[in-house]
Amino acid sequence: HRGLSTTSLKDSYDHVLVERRFSDDGHSQEEKCGVGLITLNRPKALNALCDGLFDDLIHAATVLDEDDAIGCLVVTGSQKAFAAGADIAEMSKREFSMAYKSNMFADWAKMANLKKPVIAAVNGFALGGGCELAMQCDMIVAGDKAKFGQPEINLGVIPGAG
Repeated sequence: HRGLSTTSLKDSYDHVLVERRFSDDGHSQEEKCGVGLITLNRPKALNALCDGLFDDLIHAATVLDEDDAIGCLVVTGSQKAFAAGADIAEMSKREFSMAYKSNMFADWAKMANLKKPVIAAVNGFALGGGCELAMQCDMIVAGDKAKFGQPEINLGVIPGAG
C-alpha cells in the first residue's frame, strides 16, 4: 500500500471509517478481545473500489491485525452497497500495459493474508471486485438484501483478481 506506515491507525482516512470496539463487561482493556470495524465509505460511488479506498482498507486492516487488543476484523459497507466493484472511472484512465506492469491487484493478497479472522458483513450490492473482496474474507455474514455477483462475465471478462 504505497509506503504508508503501518504502526498505528491514521487520525482519519479518506475512504474508510475505522473503529476499535470493545464490550462493556467491566473487564480491563487488556483483558478484552475487541473487534476492529472497517466501514467502506464512498457512498456516492456505492463504495466502488478505487486505489485510495484500497490503500486505506489495507492500512487500517494491517494495523488492526497487529493490535493485540483486537481479536477479529469486520469489513462492511452501507445498507445499499458493500462494494459495487471496481472504480471504472479510475480504471478507464489506464492503458492495459500500465495496469499489467503495475500488478494493480497485488495488494489485494494482503487482505487474504491477515492473521486474524476477517468477517465481511454484507448488505446490499457486492459486485465484481466487491464480491471478490467479500470472498477474500474468512467468513461472510450476509443480510437479507445482500446481492452477490460478477457482472463482468457478461462482457466476456474474467474477474479482476482471478
